[in-house]
Amino acid sequence: MYDFDFEKPSSLDAAVALLGDEDAMALAGGQTLIPTMKQRLASPGKLVSLAGIAELSGIARQGDALRIGATTTHAEVASGAGDYPALAALAAGIADPAVRNRGTLGGSVANNDPSADYPAAVLGSGATIRTDRREIAADDFFQGMFETALEDGEIITAIDFPIPDAANYQKFKQPASRFALVGVFVAKFADGAVRVAVTGASQEGVHRWRDAETALSRDFRSDALMDLDVAPLNMIEDIHGSRDYRAHLVKVLTRRAVEGC
Repeated sequence: MYDFDFEKPSSLDAAVALLGDEDAMALAGGQTLIPTMKQRLASPGKLVSLAGIAELSGIARQGDALRIGATTTHAEVASGAGDYPALAALAAGIADPAVRNRGTLGGSVANNDPSADYPAAVLGSGATIRTDRREIAADDFFQGMFETALEDGEIITAIDFPIPDAANYQKFKQPASRFALVGVFVAKFADGAVRVAVTGASQEGVHRWRDAETALSRDFRSDALMDLDVAPLNMIEDIHGSRDYRAHLVKVLTRRAVEGC
């Protein structure tokens, strides 16, 4: 590790001011950023910790939605998001206890790792990402591998998750990292609309499977997916699985998620 400045402001306004420095980066749980710095893939001159800002943490019911603060840890989501069982279960399956007790919702979503779990829940729920500047719909937020709509110095403050009538997340874990080799989040809402979000599979990162959404909106049964195919062309291919294998997993896990709703 190299030398850098460390700041721990107690207010959002102070954090925003500190992040105005060109070489400053926000630090949430640090489960991604610190290893990245150790490998010199990122080298900020100043880290601005968000851990001391009380307003960025917590879980609260807001009508038909669940608002979760950006610095709320995975463990806290797992134990405190009982109004949204599928989201709580997803959080409980992230990595291991050490990561779950340090990693944060906002940090994961801001990083947008193509195999992370939370982006599937955010996109599958049709959530709204709140920042210090604006509100961003999930469909507009994720813009490819590690790419989001966040501007320089912009801080996620909370995420609003509409609570569906039924939802389920299915993940095929990469055994070493416990990231999703493929993960699928399915949510069915009161108006009959269905959202299907896929993580871990595609070179475009988290994305919606629109054909499955159309089929399930007409007939919410796993059999409604039987005639659908997932094109392997844009799938990730690595030592853990081929494109064809990942494409196959998308369909299998979507069926399982529907059956688990």
